[in-house]
Amino acid sequence: MSRQPIRIGARGSKLSLAQSGLMQARIAAALGAGPGDDPEAFAQLVPIVTSGDRIQDRRLMEIGGKGLFTKEIEEALLDGRIDCAIHSLKDMPAELPPGLVLAATPEREDPRDAFISHIAERLEDLPGGARLGTASLRRQAQALHVRPDLEIVMLRGNVDTRLAKLERSEADAILLAQSGLNRLGLGHLTRSWLDPVAAPPAPGQGALVIETRSEDVDLPWLAAVRCPATTIAVAAERGALYALEGSCRTAVGAYARLDGLVLTMIVEALTPDGAQRFRREGAVTLPGLDDTEGARALGLELGAAVRADGGPALILTD
Repeated sequence: MSRQPIRIGARGSKLSLAQSGLMQARIAAALGAGPGDDPEAFAQLVPIVTSGDRIQDRRLMEIGGKGLFTKEIEEALLDGRIDCAIHSLKDMPAELPPGLVLAATPEREDPRDAFISHIAERLEDLPGGARLGTASLRRQAQALHVRPDLEIVMLRGNVDTRLAKLERSEADAILLAQSGLNRLGLGHLTRSWLDPVAAPPAPGQGALVIETRSEDVDLPWLAAVRCPATTIAVAAERGALYALEGSCRTAVGAYARLDGLVLTMIVEALTPDGAQRFRREGAVTLPGLDDTEGARALGLELGAAVRADGGPALILTD
């Protein structure tokens, strides 16, 4: 191969490297790698430790929000030290730095939240006053909406760290993304799942995304790994995120489903204590699977309606 290999930036966590490894193989194949070829000759992984990975003892909202998982990687992308970046789409802020775009989303994994516990089969079955471990404001609010008696334990760290804290009985149950468990080969640990309609996941949850510089968005290898149906669904969900000014200070869930060309979506936002929940549902028939703007418009419309309903009460101020 005469060309220089594509340099792929990714967080250095175990989950991120597992996810990036999956995408490395896809990208290498799109660049012409055969079954016996070394993917590194076509696409090289460049691990980058982010501020969000280094600081594990505080909520994201206290240290700068979701952007701490992407800041150093995006700087490397803008500087030309890497050619693309692999992210969990749910970790991406609603707005990107100028000059960068979300260029390709492959097929989505399971978008649901997984419930893991040694003492209960479901969230509803936990004993009164049980401790639920999560660092996600959305998961906290959704859980408290159903079970206001629960004690929320702040639980940051990678998947292994959170599972270890459960084993040490620092929490009676934890909530994690099923997609991450699956990619780590740990899907069997799940006891049950939160219904994605009753408790919509984070916008884009379960989907990976390739971020590039704006001028590279039409490169052929990106088109080869892009999933049109997933792209449509996450465009709608991120539209809702944008309309709701979603951040670590807002409990926002969105779930879009595509059946043929009919896109159905539910968006919700809750007050941080889970006491109030505001939901909107809608659907649109798209002219084709390339109509990401139509999908985004649905998300923007539903998100704006939820924001109007909830107002300032949706934002955590402490």
